[in-house]
Amino acid sequence: MVPFEMATLYQPKHPEVLRINPKRQVPILVDGGAGGDLEIFDSTQIFEYFETIRPEPALWPAEPKARARARLLEHQSDEVYFPPIVRLMGLQNAPDDPAAVEARVAAKAFYDAMERAIGARDWLAGAYSYADIAFYMAQLFGARMGAPMTDAHPGLRQWRDRMTARPAVRAVVATMAAFLRAHGRPLPDFMQAVSRVPAPRPISGNWLARDCRRHGRRRSSVGPDWAMSRTTPPSRASTT
Repeated sequence: MVPFEMATLYQPKHPEVLRINPKRQVPILVDGGAGGDLEIFDSTQIFEYFETIRPEPALWPAEPKARARARLLEHQSDEVYFPPIVRLMGLQNAPDDPAAVEARVAAKAFYDAMERAIGARDWLAGAYSYADIAFYMAQLFGARMGAPMTDAHPGLRQWRDRMTARPAVRAVVATMAAFLRAHGRPLPDFMQAVSRVPAPRPISGNWLARDCRRHGRRRSSVGPDWAMSRTTPPSRASTT
């Protein structure tokens, strides 16, 4: 795990993050045991690895074209929707800056396309999948950065309500909301509606490691300590 403060963000960088990921970003995953040590980074790669070693419950559709569509949606959340949201993170004090205006327009265009795509389905790719997890966490940051869904997106907002109601998702959002409240940060309405939980203890200057046993292996993951960030892959326990 890595220390996180609003003022300095992910500083200092965990040495394992710097060693394993040339992009110097979380998450990374280290898994030892049979087959030798594995060190990977990027949420999508970690998703795929989890799906291979923990295939039940399945989080990619089984049918090839449905799986391809779900993977495309997950990729679009990362590579199409989220870059404009990242730009907004540095423009919170300049909402009228042309770059901020352009970013909000791009987010709205993505919502419009997703609203048409979801139709009457409960989940983005048919069954609940990593596509839902990826876009939910991405849109959470979009809502916080001033690019929320609107009344023009009723299907997506209902989908978000279903996501937020899932116990594991609700637990993650509640933890994030507690952290943000503790730092005086405003919350979108759907986060305010989540039951309050005690604020996480301060971790400035502390390193936390989490080892767990799965399939007889020792697995260590490095990511934000206070919550599952958009890029931090959920464990199987956090997908129910």
